Amino acid sequence: MAGLDAVVVGAGPNGLAAAIVLAQAGRSVLVLEAQDTIGGGARTAEVTLPGFRHDICSAIHPMAVISPFFKSLNLDVEWIEPRYAIAHPLDDGRAAILERSLDATSAGLGSDARAWHDLFAPLLGDTLFQEILRPMRPFTRHPILLARFGFEALRSAFGVARRFRQDPARALLAGCAAHAVRPLESAGTGAFALTFALSGHLTGWPSPKHGSQRIVDSLAAKLRSLGGEIRVSTPVRSMRDIPESRVVIFDVTPRQLAAIAGDALPERYLRKLRRYKYGPGVFKVDFALNGPIPWRAAECAGAATVHLGGTLEEIARHEAEIWRGLNGDRPFVLLAQQSLFDPTRAPAGKHTAWAYCHVPNGSSDDMTERIEQQIERFAPGFRDRILARHTFNAAQLESYNGNLVGGDVGGGAYTLLQTVARPFPKLNPYSTPNPRLFLGSSSTPPGGGVHGLCGYFAARAALKTRLN
Repeated sequence: MAGLDAVVVGAGPNGLAAAIVLAQAGRSVLVLEAQDTIGGGARTAEVTLPGFRHDICSAIHPMAVISPFFKSLNLDVEWIEPRYAIAHPLDDGRAAILERSLDATSAGLGSDARAWHDLFAPLLGDTLFQEILRPMRPFTRHPILLARFGFEALRSAFGVARRFRQDPARALLAGCAAHAVRPLESAGTGAFALTFALSGHLTGWPSPKHGSQRIVDSLAAKLRSLGGEIRVSTPVRSMRDIPESRVVIFDVTPRQLAAIAGDALPERYLRKLRRYKYGPGVFKVDFALNGPIPWRAAECAGAATVHLGGTLEEIARHEAEIWRGLNGDRPFVLLAQQSLFDPTRAPAGKHTAWAYCHVPNGSSDDMTERIEQQIERFAPGFRDRILARHTFNAAQLESYNGNLVGGDVGGGAYTLLQTVARPFPKLNPYSTPNPRLFLGSSSTPPGGGVHGLCGYFAARAALKTRLN
């Protein structure tokens, strides 16, 4: 392998995206993956019973559909869009519903219909995502659009929710904001409320037929067609494990980069990497079921994604507790039920469910009972349909995938600073003081999600400064 142009460490969506960009430019590239399968946070496996296919980490993929880079590749992925993007049941038997149609969603929110429509209508479309799914830059062609988004995005989720008077709209917004994994009173959580709701209106929150693995398998096929190579079961613990090459792009988090490349980077930069802040982790349960989940609110059966947490105030209480190192009795649960719309996920007549809640970073607490109680709360009789379950606590998730530090699935905490400048303020967030080494993981802009853009921009930076 002497004379390689580039080595990419990590075969998740960002690592594979980086490798494809380099191969498209005619550069020789090798991808090294520690696990025996590729995928990173986008793997699918039978972890409960034979024939039940579960997404190990990511499950619903609006950003993969929105990603301009993935669009350009024409990946061999069949996207399945449910009737509704999100369902959010409440204790009174109602469910707030986010549909792809902004008008239909607004109409279902009663007296808050006009407020929901007026908040999202000026922002809806591809243009906003083209602007925010890229590194920050001093100039934009859409200053008014970004200013309108920024005014709300910099606020707390509570601040944005003040325009709504009823629980359904407030809860629907809170469920989207909770993807920030930060207290909902925090500045900047409004960005997650807007972005996740807008992505639902834009894409319907689809999932790939056969599972998330289909996305990375399609990326790998594209890379190999361009002459790139992937080696699995090849962990990289130090620079000595990396073949000679002109460039190395790391699809790892800052803590791992410091451990691997400590001898190749100056101490001042290493200190910054080590100070990078990680957020809360997750506890995940996969269920094999003998039938669909018996939701009290029938509309929940029309959504692949269901947010379980009750009112805005209740969700906010849980998200604040985990930042204080506590696990509450009523966690906010994110649930996916892809088998209702994709029969390849389970044997005929059977179903799968994918569920997780946020927990303190590194927590080894077993949240199975509390997650099941939350599902049972809105779907009485759910437990009677469980055939088998498989769990991952936060510590086990990190053991499974080193990028999930303490169970943090977002590549780092979404503090206000780390949301706008990842991993820390820097003119080129992908470069390092060593001109040969680049960082292209979800710890760089535009952050977490299966979109490949962190790797894409890292590879573009390498081509511009090192491989031109």
